[in-house]
Amino acid sequence: MDKYTIRTNKKKQAIIVSALELFREKGYINTSIKEVASRAGVSQVSIYNYFGSKENLVQECAAMLLQNTQEKVMSLLSEKNGFKEKLLKAVSLCSQRPYDLLEEYFSKDALEDKVFIELFQESVSKIRLDILASFIELGKKEGVVDSTISTETILDFLSIALEMQNSCTSQSEHQKKSKELYKLVLYGLIGQ
Repeated sequence: MDKYTIRTNKKKQAIIVSALELFREKGYINTSIKEVASRAGVSQVSIYNYFGSKENLVQECAAMLLQNTQEKVMSLLSEKNGFKEKLLKAVSLCSQRPYDLLEEYFSKDALEDKVFIELFQESVSKIRLDILASFIELGKKEGVVDSTISTETILDFLSIALEMQNSCTSQSEHQKKSKELYKLVLYGLIGQ
């Protein structure tokens, strides 16, 4: 890596860390790009050049928080377990970990910031769908997922399920709805 790329990556990392700290302390709405830039030791222009908007910065924050989870889930693809077992582990990690991260990294006030939560959930949903696309393709190769249904259609269907999950107002409601949706997705209306 050249020095410019290294310096750019360090700046991006500083911006994301600073944004996470400020979102944690003050919430999304009460945090300005100016404050993030000041804390990160960069110009506001740098933030807009790297991320384009405050909303995109939230997406990068979510991606950074979920990076470890994403790596764990993707490593499941190469395990020798059966497809169903891999998928259930992946779904479990992908559904619970984002909520754990929210509680771990953000104050109660920040969690009451509806705009931030909505942006965070959108980002998490996109990451989940990217992960699920990999699992769908593996399932098709292993003959477990119906290859006559396009991956795009399956992802559209799963997007609807994710929207239903995101509409939950409490973690216990989310867990209950998640279990029911997973059962419906995996077994259908009349399957076992």
